[in-house]
Amino acid sequence: MEISFLLWIQENLRSPFLDWLFPLITFLGNRGIVWLGIGALLLISPKYRRWGYAFLASLAVTALLGEWVLKPLVARPRPFVENAGMELLIPPPASFSFPSGHSASSFAAATVLAKCRRGWAFPAFLLAALMAFSRLYLFVHYPTDVLSGASLGILFALLVCWLFRRFGELAPVKPARKKAP
Repeated sequence: MEISFLLWIQENLRSPFLDWLFPLITFLGNRGIVWLGIGALLLISPKYRRWGYAFLASLAVTALLGEWVLKPLVARPRPFVENAGMELLIPPPASFSFPSGHSASSFAAATVLAKCRRGWAFPAFLLAALMAFSRLYLFVHYPTDVLSGASLGILFALLVCWLFRRFGELAPVKPARKKAP
């Protein structure tokens, strides 16, 4: 059933624009480039520094457990390996398929950003969803890899935020109010 869904995407959604867009989006997630950049910005700002620590800790926990524990343990081959002949738009990833690291890190990052400032939730989760879908579009993950990665990312981020809140000060940052003239 999962292969049928991936093939449906290939047959019905492929277009020159998306063939350009989704490799770009997935590139932003390679090695957590976009998320590490956002984490660095949070650390630079005194107002958001504690959230920056939680943000980076969430990414670290997600990478550690997803990439270095679950992937080798499950050892699921990627869809393009089991369906030889599929033309890939990106270089073939060398690691196993389950769970999707791009999805896990993206949803971990989006969850922390949403907890930090409510106004950041929509753009953060939109980017996370695009990143996750890009992995399906590019035929490098099964849908259950992406859904499991997203779920693990959210779970690990909530756990890290809870730990930071429990053992330190971590409260949502409210936008600055404009001073009346």
